[in-house]
Amino acid sequence: MKRYIFVIVAACLLASTASAQVNEVKGAFVEQLQKRDSILIADQLRYGFQLNDVEEGTKLFLPEIGDTLMREVDVIKGWQIDTVKTHKKPVRKHDIRGSIVIAPWEEGEYHLPRLALRRVTAAGVVDTLVFDEQVMDVRTMPVDTATFVIKDVKAPVSYPVTFKEVLPYILGVLVVAALIAGIVALIIARRKKKEQEMHKEPAYIVALRKLDKFRGDKFWAPEKQKTFYSGITDALREYIEARFDVDAMEMTTAEIFGALKGAKDITPDLYNETKDLFELADFVKFAKHTVPDEENAKALPSAVRFVTSTYQAEVEEESADKEKEAR
Repeated sequence: MKRYIFVIVAACLLASTASAQVNEVKGAFVEQLQKRDSILIADQLRYGFQLNDVEEGTKLFLPEIGDTLMREVDVIKGWQIDTVKTHKKPVRKHDIRGSIVIAPWEEGEYHLPRLALRRVTAAGVVDTLVFDEQVMDVRTMPVDTATFVIKDVKAPVSYPVTFKEVLPYILGVLVVAALIAGIVALIIARRKKKEQEMHKEPAYIVALRKLDKFRGDKFWAPEKQKTFYSGITDALREYIEARFDVDAMEMTTAEIFGALKGAKDITPDLYNETKDLFELADFVKFAKHTVPDEENAKALPSAVRFVTSTYQAEVEEESADKEKEAR
């Protein structure tokens, strides 16, 4: 990323180049990581140098820094080198800033060791740069011993709880309660459904009970025939749906008997008789057809015959299956 090179070497390497020219320069600095008006014990500070107008290709050899800079001043972090600014004209040059992080542990005035580094320019000129001395004044917090009294540790300050703070917990409790109520309601509904299915009457009994409501001739009057035939065919539709697994309640007459055609439990005569009943009911409901009493008298027995005949076939099939299992 940078065409000039920084290399960290031992301080003795600088001593071995005593024959090189030594230049005293300014640019050293001591600054706090957390800005205050004074330096306190254990504060962390950057101690380093800034070197401006370094030509590209220049190599800088930095002194090696150990864990301790001097007595009661520790090194927290080693060398960090940054390019502060780059000048492109007329020659590409850089402003370089290097620093370490230190921390003092005693009060007092510290004369920090002067920073020295070896520089080798792109033209091969070698010299040693020694930066100006920095003084660090470390202080402690003043204590008035005349009025100072040791006090016990204070308990945390308690503030009244506001509704805004409690609201998320209230909402959380309500959501959990709603979920629990929903789960309980779902379990209860399923149990009721199972109980209803266990105690549910057979489809043929339900159909025969509904058909029984239309006995007699009280619905044979022309203005009541629509109710009569709708009630009979609706009872048969529900029975067909339960018995033959046909969606009869949503089908037309042609669709119903198209689905029932070929059913082994329905004889051809029973099939035709029931189909004629449905078609007659369609004429009454949609064409306002008036049926004579002779036809009305046949309608209910025809519907009952369809239910009992197909139910009897189902009972015989179940009996035959049980005999096979017994064998």
